[in-house]
Amino acid sequence: MKLASIKDGSRDGQLAVVSRDLASAHYAAGIATRMQQVLDDWNYLSPQLEDLYATLNQGKARHAFPFDPRLAMAPLPRAHQWADGSAYLNHVALVRRARGVDVPDSLRTDPLMYQGGSDDLQGPTDEARFANEAWGIDFEGELAVITGDVPMGATVEQALEGVRLVMLANDWTLRELVPAELAKGFGFVQSKPATAFSPVAITPDELGPAWQGGRVHLPLECRVNGRVVGRCDAGPEMTFSFGQLIAHLARTRRVRAGSIIGSGTVSNEDESRGCCCIVELRARETLRDGTPATAYLTHGDTVRIEMPGADGQSLFGTIEQRVAPPAGG
Repeated sequence: MKLASIKDGSRDGQLAVVSRDLASAHYAAGIATRMQQVLDDWNYLSPQLEDLYATLNQGKARHAFPFDPRLAMAPLPRAHQWADGSAYLNHVALVRRARGVDVPDSLRTDPLMYQGGSDDLQGPTDEARFANEAWGIDFEGELAVITGDVPMGATVEQALEGVRLVMLANDWTLRELVPAELAKGFGFVQSKPATAFSPVAITPDELGPAWQGGRVHLPLECRVNGRVVGRCDAGPEMTFSFGQLIAHLARTRRVRAGSIIGSGTVSNEDESRGCCCIVELRARETLRDGTPATAYLTHGDTVRIEMPGADGQSLFGTIEQRVAPPAGG
C-alpha cells in the first residue's frame, strides 16, 4: 500500500491512497482524513485502506484522480518525533578519518542517533530555503520508517514489528554550523533544518524480497543539478537494521505511533557507487588528495533522490528540491 498527504491548506493535509505505479490517487476521507489517524488505529483502519488500494490498482476506484507529487506534503507532515540514526558505518568512518579522528569501537555495537525537529517536515518538491550559502548546505539521501507504538525495552524483533511505513528522506545539514554546536556538548539544533520526505510512504510488503531483516536491498540514486553523484546499495552495508535502531530508541522510553526513524546517509565502501551526501565526497577527496575539491550547495542548485524497484520503476516517487534563499530574499 502507498499513502500520501495532499496539500489542502491545513497543517496535516488530506490523506490519500496512491496507486502502485504512482499514476493515480484516491482520497481516503471515508476511512481517515489524516495519516496520524491511521497510525493511531492501524489494525482497524489499514485493512480498509488496503481494500481501497486494491480497487485503485484495478482501475475501479470511482473518484480517482491523477497523482501530482508537487501537491504532496511529507507523508506525515508533522510527527511526534524524528530520530535519525547513522546506520552506515562506512559513512561515519570516512568523515571521521578525513578529520583525523578514530572511530570508537562502541560505534560498532551502539548506533549513533540524534533527535531532530519534527514539527515542520518538508514535502518532496518544497524549496529548501537557507539564508546563508556560507553555512555549508548539504543534502543526505536516506531511508526512514514510520512506526506504530513500540514498548519500552522492546527487542529488535518487537521493534521491527512496529514498522508501519517506509519512505525516503533528504536530511538537510548545514555543515559549517556543525562543529560549533557539537563543541557545546549537546548536539545538533541549527545545523539540522527541516528534513524532506518522499511523495509517498509505503508498507514494507510493497518492497517484496528487497525488505530483508529490517533493511532495504535496493539502490538509492542521488543527483545534483542532474548529475548522478551516488547510486548506493542501501541494504548490505547498513550496519544497524531498522529493528536495531528502533530498539535503541526504545531502550529507556516508549516509542509512540507516528514516530519517524531515519537510517542516516546511505553509504558503500565501493567508491564507484559514489556518495549520497557532499560531505562524504569531500572526505574521500581529502583522504585521496589532501584537500576537498567539491563545494557545498548554493542557491539555485537542485537535489534529486529516488529509489527504483527491481522493475526499474520508482517506488516512493522522487524528492526533487531546489536550494533557495528565504522567501522575499
